[in-house]
Amino acid sequence: MVPETIPALSTARVRRCRCRTMHIITAAHLDKDAVRSVHLCAFPENERDIVARLALDLLAETTGPPVLSLAAHYDGTIIGHIAFSPVKIDSGEDLRGYILAPLGVRPEQQKHGIGSQLVQHGMRVLAGNGVHILFVYGDPAYYSRFGFNAETAAPFTAPYTLHYPFGWQAAVLNEHETPRSPATITCVHALCDQKLW
Repeated sequence: MVPETIPALSTARVRRCRCRTMHIITAAHLDKDAVRSVHLCAFPENERDIVARLALDLLAETTGPPVLSLAAHYDGTIIGHIAFSPVKIDSGEDLRGYILAPLGVRPEQQKHGIGSQLVQHGMRVLAGNGVHILFVYGDPAYYSRFGFNAETAAPFTAPYTLHYPFGWQAAVLNEHETPRSPATITCVHALCDQKLW
């Protein structure tokens, strides 16, 4: 069973970030302004407001199991952010799932592996907490490097009609039994907005 509170994370070093060391820390509500700033500058104008609002809503979301919100901290500044929130899976099986959204890195710090380190760190934490499957709705060219694929996501129906169905993917974190029929997932309140899908 996933614990109701995620234990304090040991800081993780990231290799390719200029000269100083970057750490991955648990993002808290106190970090909301820095987290908002990351997403406002990481996304294009037509997406940035809704993504920044999602990130802040997830910081404030109280769920059981909890949202996992991580920040890349470098030289006293948050330069990247990622959130993983729990989903309910209507499959009749005892499946524990999460969804990754959003992920953002400040433009001047992109291409240094920061986003990859945030994804991988979060996946390790969730796997260690007994989560079976992780979903994402994003670019397959990017997320396939972490083991996400459409085939793993196929038995699970997204909560809303997708504008880009090819972006619905999943990765197995711990072995589980695949549902015999399509299973619908339900997200936390912050993700219950058709504009995000």
